[in-house]
Amino acid sequence: MPYYLGIDTSNYTTSASVYDSDSGKMLMQKKLLPVKNGECGLRQSDAVFHHVRQLPQVISALFDGFEGEIVAVGVSSRPRDIEGSYMPCFSVGLGTAQMIAKINRIPLYTFSHQSGHIAAALYSAKVTELINKRFLAFHVSGGTTEAVIVQPDKDCIFHTEIAAKTLDLNAGQLIDRVGVMLGLDFPCGKELEKLAVTNREKLNVKSTLKGADCCLSGVENICRKAYEGGRTKEYTAALCLAYVEETIGKMCGVLLETYGSLPVVFAGGVMSNQIIQSNLSKKYHAFFAEPAFSADNASGTAFLCSIRHQVEK
Repeated sequence: MPYYLGIDTSNYTTSASVYDSDSGKMLMQKKLLPVKNGECGLRQSDAVFHHVRQLPQVISALFDGFEGEIVAVGVSSRPRDIEGSYMPCFSVGLGTAQMIAKINRIPLYTFSHQSGHIAAALYSAKVTELINKRFLAFHVSGGTTEAVIVQPDKDCIFHTEIAAKTLDLNAGQLIDRVGVMLGLDFPCGKELEKLAVTNREKLNVKSTLKGADCCLSGVENICRKAYEGGRTKEYTAALCLAYVEETIGKMCGVLLETYGSLPVVFAGGVMSNQIIQSNLSKKYHAFFAEPAFSADNASGTAFLCSIRHQVEK
């Protein structure tokens, strides 16, 4: 029975997955990169250093007790599928994947981190048939806030074209900055959500778009002003998430008007937020990944690897 290995060394998570194409089961191991208290991120040099240390640990845990034959390796080698897309942290996963493929004399396939996110969402939501269709996908995380039109492509499974994006802060950056301001540990998404669900005060939010693009830096100032003006942590957290939900929802509405009725898929760590997910799911009948497959992971890359290998056999 064939198994496919996926590796992803993103800016904040070291991850590896094994996909069983016969049963459809996915094994996954991942580990967050350490970030000092009070800080909102890592320098790329530090991210590379931590990946070098953590990737052997993650792969060792993944293969502990594993019995099977890995027939191909997939790896995230770049952030997006656009010319010049590059981030040093992905070089750690790429180098490791190249060695594994060479030693075992098996094929190596490279994908973008964004494609992996989209594929993980399709796998988790059990709508992998969308790979053969045109659909709208949102990738919303600490490093990206984009909407892309996804279309089948015989050479690379599917092709993405940016339809809308943030013009300043990414949604995940906003959430982490507000969370750190409130004294939460980075990454702040889960803890911010816990605070937000206990808020009982009325919220009044009105996001602004430029076409279908968004601007989120002003929301950070609004949240800071509210908190420093005496509002509770719970209210401030809920305010932040309400603005993110309102903004992403408006972007989706504008894009569906522009491109016509399309299936909608939400991927990326921010979209694991249950408050945002519940409301957008009802409004747009959209598909979401389970939380483990929303945050950075290598499962989408392992899944794409299996498709690519089967096509080329």
